[in-house]
Amino acid sequence: LIKTIMKFVVALLIFFFGLTAAHVYFQEEFGAGWESRWVQSKHNSDYGKFVASAGKFYGDKERDTGLKTSQDARFYAIGSEISPSFSNKDKTVVVQFTVKHEQGIDCGGGYLKIGPKTDLADFHGETQYNLMFGPDICGSTKRTHLILNYKGKNHLKRTDIRTESDEATHLFTLVLKPDQTYEVLIDQKSAASGNLVDDFDFLPAREIDDPNVSKPSNWVENAYIDDPEDQKPEGYDDIPQFIADPEAEKPDDWDDEEDGEWEPPTVPNPEFKGEWKPKQIPNPEYKGPWVHPKVPNPEFQEDNQIYAFADFGFVGIDIWQVKAGSIFDNILIADSLEDANEHAAKTWALLKDAEKEKLDADKEEKRKAADAEREKRDAEIKALEDEDEDSDDHHGHSHDHSDL
Repeated sequence: LIKTIMKFVVALLIFFFGLTAAHVYFQEEFGAGWESRWVQSKHNSDYGKFVASAGKFYGDKERDTGLKTSQDARFYAIGSEISPSFSNKDKTVVVQFTVKHEQGIDCGGGYLKIGPKTDLADFHGETQYNLMFGPDICGSTKRTHLILNYKGKNHLKRTDIRTESDEATHLFTLVLKPDQTYEVLIDQKSAASGNLVDDFDFLPAREIDDPNVSKPSNWVENAYIDDPEDQKPEGYDDIPQFIADPEAEKPDDWDDEEDGEWEPPTVPNPEFKGEWKPKQIPNPEYKGPWVHPKVPNPEFQEDNQIYAFADFGFVGIDIWQVKAGSIFDNILIADSLEDANEHAAKTWALLKDAEKEKLDADKEEKRKAADAEREKRDAEIKALEDEDEDSDDHHGHSHDHSDL
């Protein structure tokens, strides 16, 4: 009995340990020594330079320092190894990071790429990845990318996910689960969620139009028909579209011999109603729109492993930016949302309020400066106007004096 009880207790401990043993695979806050952990790609010689910076607005300079794009109109490519690499088969994977576009981004990416182990010195836009996640902004197009690789092909979510593009730091979180569901959170609020099979084009359609069925030739799709009892009024076609202007009068200087016979100009006839058409009535033969019957697609095969990747070996930033200044920070890859929330509480949550205060203060200072500049300009314009008036008065008095 004692042995049985001990086995039961051990089994419980293993069970609960399994529930609570969350794992962090990758964490980067760009503190001291970040250069040794990140590899600048040499695939192209003119990639933009990343620098460590907390930006203009932050809570704690050291804690809030991230990786900042520093050169306008450049491609950027940099990556860091996930060691050891891991597979998310049968496990949840959570990707989380912060990015702020302090420059007021107009066109550029702010996303991460995460993929299998690769030569980071040769990392570039065509390097294979497992997933791409984060904001992408260009003009009026503003969305959070979610792209997953399946059998060597990258698949973008069918519908766009909203994003944030102001100058504040925002937290982006992706949760990918073994049941093939996903959720995207922005600032810890759900922005999108769903099922990989339903929301992406990984698999062919479950059903297709039945190839053995076609629309019957006598199918009636016209909801309305001409009223057979409606007749065109007698004399309807005799009404002209234009008539002589009843208010027009022959000019007094009109000469019929020289100018020809005078004809009044025409105006639209208010009695003219256009081409006659019979009234429409419901069609008693109408059957509604024809719907093609569906049948199971023989090419469709269930795949419950779409979410799973054999190897997560690197985190990379591969973007283009017209105006530089975006700051990436607080990158975390783990197997639980609880870990991600805990990390956010120690980083982004501590930053956002202090940052907002400084952003608001900066906007207020700029507003006051703009008001002062406008008032100064208005005063200068008024002074010039007053000077012109004084000059006009002076010339007027001079003329009066000379007349004496």
